[in-house]
Amino acid sequence: MKNILVVIFIAGTLVSAAAWADGEDNFSIGTGFDYSSGNYGTDTTTTMLSIPVVGMYQTGLWIFKLTVPYVWISGDGSVIPGIGGAVPGQGAGASSGKGSKGSANTTQSGLGDAIAAVTYNAYSNIEEYLWAYLTGKVKFGTADTGLGTGENDYAAQVDAYQGFGRFTATGSLGYHVLGNPPGAELTNAVYGTLGGYYQFTGQTSGGAEMRLSQQLSESGTAPRELMAYLGHRFDKSLKISGYVLKGFSDGSPDSGIGMLISADL
Repeated sequence: MKNILVVIFIAGTLVSAAAWADGEDNFSIGTGFDYSSGNYGTDTTTTMLSIPVVGMYQTGLWIFKLTVPYVWISGDGSVIPGIGGAVPGQGAGASSGKGSKGSANTTQSGLGDAIAAVTYNAYSNIEEYLWAYLTGKVKFGTADTGLGTGENDYAAQVDAYQGFGRFTATGSLGYHVLGNPPGAELTNAVYGTLGGYYQFTGQTSGGAEMRLSQQLSESGTAPRELMAYLGHRFDKSLKISGYVLKGFSDGSPDSGIGMLISADL
């Protein structure tokens, strides 16, 4: 589910960007949930629930991250997690002939696609409160049948942060390369985000982010969604973040909610 990645990256706002540049080695592990619901332009509603396990290692200017989710999908079988919009003949239940578009809903669960990401702190200017990061991501086609495309996907992304006192403006621009499973015509896409967050206290921050993307399938619709989030660090090792989401196109869920809690080890 694409929202898993969004929540994980948003969790990074619990610590200021300047703290990333301190060069200390750190390992953390986290989990939570990601739930979304929408009709994606069909006559039925598809709901998705994911419970991810997230491992992250930071050393110097580098961060290495691995996410492995367990996923539940209920719907007519035409929506692929992470693609946005309906793709006839694909999704949960497609492999068994059940859950094709227009049929009764089916529910399927199992391991989702594992996602590996590497981020580099490419630019850091504490005096001007300006930071830039480069990220490469690989989504491995490891999901159980019906819970993913079965193909590897790749993405490259640049993130920028500009601080204005307690407020930080954020933006990202990336390119997504999708593998093509049999029976589906997926397309590569440019995507981006624009938003900002406010540091209420030294431990609590919150903000909002708009996500835009080109469509990811020939029959799909470009995702458009707005997320509002809040995060809190309880101590040096424990932090929690949560979000609510509203979709504005058939390429996004109608609504979503999620949470991530992580601890430094």
